[in-house]
Amino acid sequence: MKIPKLEKELMFIYTHILDSEKISEKLAAGVHKDYTLSAKNLYRYLVLRSYDLRKYHDSLSDLGISALRSAEAYVLSNLQNVISILRMLQAKPPLEPVNAEIIGYKKSKKILRKHANRLFNSARKRHFTEIMVTLPEEAAANYELIEAMVDKGMEIARINLSHGDLDQWKGMVDNINQLRNNSGQDIKIYMDLSGPKIRTSSIEIQDKSGKTRNSIKVKAGEHLILTREQTSGKDSVYGDKNQQIEMAEVGVLLPEIIDDVKINDVIHFDDGMISGRVVDKDQDKVELLITDTYKTKLSSYKGINLPNTKLNLPSLTDRDIELLPFVCAHADMLGYSFVRTAEDVQRLYAELDKIDAHDIGVIFKIENQEAFKNLPAILLEGMKRAKIGVMIARGDLAVEIGYERISEVQNQILWLCEAAHVPVIWATQVLENLAKTGIATRAEISDASQSASAECVMLNKGPYILDAIDTLKQILIKMESHSFKKKNALRALNLAKNALNEIV
Repeated sequence: MKIPKLEKELMFIYTHILDSEKISEKLAAGVHKDYTLSAKNLYRYLVLRSYDLRKYHDSLSDLGISALRSAEAYVLSNLQNVISILRMLQAKPPLEPVNAEIIGYKKSKKILRKHANRLFNSARKRHFTEIMVTLPEEAAANYELIEAMVDKGMEIARINLSHGDLDQWKGMVDNINQLRNNSGQDIKIYMDLSGPKIRTSSIEIQDKSGKTRNSIKVKAGEHLILTREQTSGKDSVYGDKNQQIEMAEVGVLLPEIIDDVKINDVIHFDDGMISGRVVDKDQDKVELLITDTYKTKLSSYKGINLPNTKLNLPSLTDRDIELLPFVCAHADMLGYSFVRTAEDVQRLYAELDKIDAHDIGVIFKIENQEAFKNLPAILLEGMKRAKIGVMIARGDLAVEIGYERISEVQNQILWLCEAAHVPVIWATQVLENLAKTGIATRAEISDASQSASAECVMLNKGPYILDAIDTLKQILIKMESHSFKKKNALRALNLAKNALNEIV
């Protein structure tokens, strides 16, 4: 593309951003003062990414000019500089200064580090990215285990409130506090709220020998009943010609989902190992056609994902609200597990205000399709507090959006959060094989290397967790010396276009 055409087309985008400054200023006026510039930059980024920028990259790179690939955190400054250089190459004067607050590269990096340090840890160390580790149950009574995890590199201890009880969680907290006192290290505590548990109910089926099993048999092509009624589960019954004459049946822990699903909605079980499509429903049950099976059994209490269904479930359960005082008394950060909209953020903040919990960090877990689509609005609402972050919960997210899209989507989340100067936690299956078996795969080492682009990486528990922590620490140290953020091709994002239409 010729220089005059480059200048003209980029000038059109630049003007669009400037014309939108009243909207960005309105959004910025409603957030915490430390996020004022960040809110403006996020909106500018949404405008920028509503355009397909790929056609400019090669031409700008040939000229030795920024190809707009790494401008998430300082949109207006970057675009202004690019256009000014294009003008000077044509013997024109650079762009005149504009009446808008500008964030440059250095300032954007400083803002993001400030937000990450405030949320996580301000202590100087060899790598910027924090290491979070899920505590196993034995950590409640085993001080030496936590001490060893910290020695290897754990900086944030994650307590999953979906498992265990108050006594167990309190034991973990006491051990961490003891370690803080003994070592002087400021180990942070992160607690995950459970949110609504969308799972299969208990399955108890007696076989001919009188033994009880906790699963039903499933295969592709058969029909399955998902019911709100009390049931211990049923296998399908087949006739002499292998035709299904009675449908398999399983209950759900949250019967409300029966109301929300519609014909042709897709339902995944057990992290996508079993999938089906709704073919019929009535008031109490839905009938599924099983379309894909990577397992032949569906067990009790397995997760259910409904990527096409708009669920009318509360983001905070009564149990979550009941646990909030405990969480705020003992944790530095809480994980918001079922956030889907800006209104969900408002609900949590209202509950935190009721108990005067104004300083706790809040991590928005992006784990379903609705949360991803609403991420810009969630970020802007979240910015009303100073200590916030985002977790990319890649497991549930991959099931909902499809495994083939998870790499693309996690990058989009990283870009949006960088534009908002919001720290990111990279989670799910990081060095999982190493933690569980003691042997790392090549793929997970590569994945862990990519995780260095986030501000925090989460490891899950396993018998070899100490090896996993040490390996991750070494990877982060090496990767930080190579890069801070990556460059990417920038097609127009539907997410950005939709957000511009919805955010006012």
